[in-house]
Amino acid sequence: MSSSESGPVAEPGPSSAGPAGALPAVAPQLRALRRRASLTLEAAARAAGLSPAHLSRLETGQRQPSLPMLLALARIYGTTVSELLGETVADRDSVIRAADMEPTAAGGWTYWPAGASGRGMQALRVQVPYGSQGDIVRVHPGEEWLHVLKGRLRLRLGDATHRLAPGDSAHFDSLTPHRIAAQDPDGVELLFVHTLLQSPTAALCLGRTPGDAP
Repeated sequence: MSSSESGPVAEPGPSSAGPAGALPAVAPQLRALRRRASLTLEAAARAAGLSPAHLSRLETGQRQPSLPMLLALARIYGTTVSELLGETVADRDSVIRAADMEPTAAGGWTYWPAGASGRGMQALRVQVPYGSQGDIVRVHPGEEWLHVLKGRLRLRLGDATHRLAPGDSAHFDSLTPHRIAAQDPDGVELLFVHTLLQSPTAALCLGRTPGDAP
């Protein structure tokens, strides 16, 4: 369960509202999507762990939502963070052909895009060699789902270590500190889906190694 579902989302005080224009103008989208979901202000606020007054300020542009708030509202309204932000991508293909999946190497891992770019949910096929990036702890907003295609995976979530075999999956809140490593010398191949928001921490899920510049 994600952090936005397990408890209230903290409401920032006046000093933490952030600079104007830090995010696209989301107020019109927030109100329109809430109405499309047939939710009252009170019902949507309660589901998001906000007060109705605070959600009203978000919808009228008096406040900018934090990233956890965007995630929570997107789930409640049955949409994506991209749609909440009013982002659209013209002529985006729904089908991704294997021949069009160009591999990208980063930090020893190899990535193949398995979904369309620019969406709130991103899908990748990932090859993780043995001994690569196993010491990197990742913490960032969003959710992750992974499925082991080949090999065995060692997944550390918080203080717990899990060993996953082919056919096993994991689904977790990305704010939980996590490490991903191949269990065996032959490495592991994963199908990986995330709702990674665009933020300075995004590089942590794209193969950033300790020696890279921030």
